[in-house]
Amino acid sequence: MKIINHTEQEERQYLERILQQLEWALQHSDRQTRQFSREFREDQSYLRDQRSGMDEADVVSAGQSFTRMAFQGESAIVARRKLTKLSETPYFGRIDFAQNGRTNRLPIYIGMYSFIGGTPDTYPIYDWRAPVSSMFYDFELGKAWYETPAGTVNGNIELRRQYRIRKGRMEYMIENSVNIQDDLLQRELSQASDDKMKQIVATIQRDQNAIIRNETSPVMIIQGVAGSGKTSIAIHRIAFLLYRFRDTIRSKDMLIISPNKVFADYISNVLPELGEAQIPEMGMEELAHDLLDHKFRFQSFLQQVFSLLNKQDKRIIERVRFKASAEFIGQLNRYLVYLENQWFKAMDVRVGEVLVPASFVQERFQALQRLPLLSRLPMVIQEVRDFVRAAINRKLSGREKSAIHQALSTALPRANVLELYRDFYEWLGRKDLFRMQGNVLEYADVFPLIYCKIRLEGIQAYQEVKHLVIDEMQDYTPIQYAVLARLFPGKKTILGDASQTANPHSATNAEEIQKVFPQADVVKLVRSYRSTYEITRFTQEINPNPDLLAMERHGPAPEVLGFSRQEDEMEAIKQRVDRFRASNHHMLAIICKTPAQARALNDRLAAPDVYLLSEESTFFKEGVVITTAPMAKGLEFDEVIVPYVSLNNYRNDMDKNMLYIACTRAMHQLMVTYHGLSSPFLEGIA
Repeated sequence: MKIINHTEQEERQYLERILQQLEWALQHSDRQTRQFSREFREDQSYLRDQRSGMDEADVVSAGQSFTRMAFQGESAIVARRKLTKLSETPYFGRIDFAQNGRTNRLPIYIGMYSFIGGTPDTYPIYDWRAPVSSMFYDFELGKAWYETPAGTVNGNIELRRQYRIRKGRMEYMIENSVNIQDDLLQRELSQASDDKMKQIVATIQRDQNAIIRNETSPVMIIQGVAGSGKTSIAIHRIAFLLYRFRDTIRSKDMLIISPNKVFADYISNVLPELGEAQIPEMGMEELAHDLLDHKFRFQSFLQQVFSLLNKQDKRIIERVRFKASAEFIGQLNRYLVYLENQWFKAMDVRVGEVLVPASFVQERFQALQRLPLLSRLPMVIQEVRDFVRAAINRKLSGREKSAIHQALSTALPRANVLELYRDFYEWLGRKDLFRMQGNVLEYADVFPLIYCKIRLEGIQAYQEVKHLVIDEMQDYTPIQYAVLARLFPGKKTILGDASQTANPHSATNAEEIQKVFPQADVVKLVRSYRSTYEITRFTQEINPNPDLLAMERHGPAPEVLGFSRQEDEMEAIKQRVDRFRASNHHMLAIICKTPAQARALNDRLAAPDVYLLSEESTFFKEGVVITTAPMAKGLEFDEVIVPYVSLNNYRNDMDKNMLYIACTRAMHQLMVTYHGLSSPFLEGIA
């Protein structure tokens, strides 16, 4: 059977025909957009001229017409944007599929979006999310199949090609290799980094594709090693779900819990590149402020981390560890049951000649057990009023109502959620486990307090969120997941890496999260793509993970440079920054342990292309970035410098985590420096 577009030259000629058709489609789209704009202005002018003579029905009809035209105009703009993108890169892959029982084989070109050509000698471009496109990611040559609403379609893949097309020009074509995706992946990973995360549709791997296209899991937990692409996979999964269920779910129906505003900005480009609107995002602290009605001041997660990095206070560590344990949830639940059974002291209520027995009051209180404890009093008061009114067969006076309210308020002691939460530690016999700095809560107490608020007062769930994405899962505790489970009943994608926890005293792994979500499917990603083989081997010496598989992409060996004086270390850092400026790399990060170190280094290296990435930052930019390891999580850079890795700066388990996180941010080059004695975590590393 003849192969259509057999040679690379024929493929290049075919590309020219596709580009011509895309140009025609763009011209048609421009005419359509201009027409919508003209008609919209004409109708607005007509409405202004005729408004005085229009009745209410005419005005409503005109408004509906404007809304419809605005929607059509917006759709035309979105379509034009997609056509413009396709004009730069129409497709990146091709498979020829021969369906069982048919004699012809169908060339399937796969791109970012769908496009149907207008001439007989061209074939449709299939959206990478289309069912038929799944074969490109899942199979090599030979037997293959894909799922459709009508069932499974079986056949054979008889040709596989992958292309790199940029700005309408084919840079290369790779054909029929079993390692076809590895070849392209190696080339893509060798590129310099950008100031935004990139889409990866051309290099999605088989295990990643299975996660992206999973439609059935109510909760999916992705445990991925550093550099496994888990965040990118989660965002592509969002894009797939928006495509697959476009009639029932929109971007606004999703929410991502991101670690900070910089990270949110870093990933903000991916969904628009994939043709979808950006989804709402918020940080865990922002969510906490909303849930607590902005009535409480509290320490942030990063403030907790940096406080422990500066001083390993055993009392604080004990408090953090206890509140991050599964035992803590059990104890808190037992306390809430105790309040349910013991806190309300029912008593007889006498109103004139009428006696409302304590047994009735207690019965009515218990009958409301589905309601939060602190919200029951008004309803019990109303029940007692109804009892008395029925007994005396008349309306109650204001004095009688007041007497009932006063009597029942005594039975249910007046208290707020914070007081009851504080009393929990007294009930536990461990008052020392709760501390406030003035009126500021420790971060470890924020979500336990919210959990109590949900149980005692009630908080309305986020029913409108149909899919929740939680990144950096290892930094959230079981009590935080218990809160999220109650607030967000929709589906969830939860991702992170237990090896990259910012605070090991409150770390959570996939197995512990699954205890909160027993219906969850856990998927592990063990292949690391970000760093060169040499950098990955280096980071494995710091924090070994026997399951991690390093990508065989080679580069310079990491440098570990020791100096006798800090001034000499500083000079070496300046020289490396100068070399970076002369290179073709875009991003260099100098990753310190603490904010104070980062600020001091920023002052010494002050330059237009040097900027400090701190907890207050909201944007991610190219150039020389000075930051801390917790702030750098989830980001990647062409080159990384980790300074001050000396004995007195990196010495405990928390420090080791910071060093591991910092070093795993490097894609191509890594330099670690110290003065004086080196950290023990560098000993024995070749």
